[in-house]
Amino acid sequence: MSVLVIGESCLDIFSYGVCTRLCPEAPVPVFTPTSQLPNSGMAMNVYKNLLSLGVDANINTNKNYRTITKTRYIEEGRNHMFMRLDENDNSYGKCNVKKINFDLYKAIVVSDYNKGYLSEEDITYIGKCHDSVFLDTKKILGGWSKSVTYIKININEHERTKHMLDEEISQKLIITMGSAGASHHGVIYPVPEVDIKDLSGAGDTFMAALVKKYINNKNIENAIKYANQCATRVVQQKGVATV
Repeated sequence: MSVLVIGESCLDIFSYGVCTRLCPEAPVPVFTPTSQLPNSGMAMNVYKNLLSLGVDANINTNKNYRTITKTRYIEEGRNHMFMRLDENDNSYGKCNVKKINFDLYKAIVVSDYNKGYLSEEDITYIGKCHDSVFLDTKKILGGWSKSVTYIKININEHERTKHMLDEEISQKLIITMGSAGASHHGVIYPVPEVDIKDLSGAGDTFMAALVKKYINNKNIENAIKYANQCATRVVQQKGVATV
């Protein structure tokens, strides 16, 4: 049995270049592109990480994801991002979750970027249809999220949503904290100090690795430790990387 990823996808484009002077019309740098690196992003990046980890996976996402672009302009020497240009960000469409046969899958990964592809009711329905649902969401958490098995959010998302948390939701949380590691049930799972080149997509790698390890032995502690290891590897690479 395989793993199903559900959620929005886009095309992440990393445009690397050099800046040698300021624009004469305004106090901004003149950016000269030298190379471009496209990567499938968001839910598609979770899916690609699962495949790279040897997991049999499928994905339910918006088919037009290559037309939805997030272009980052980055100075190649210092790896400093000047700006991000998002295009077609309102055209993800909507998923019909009731057409999905959840019995075909060992686990479900909901990669919800809160762009309208999945509603709160959709996620509640998914949680009721399967006993191993992993949620990564940009939505403010609430009663609708109680049907899922685990919820991965980062430390900033936790700060935004903590006023809505009760004991039941809190027990499901896995909080990623960047260089401080991850937290679950009040236990901190640290990561080694490394030279970080790019955090883009690290949460997707963490989620994919978490699910891969968990479906093998149902031990969430071991799964978090493994996910930390994999995320630590990808942040040492430029752009959105798969483990």
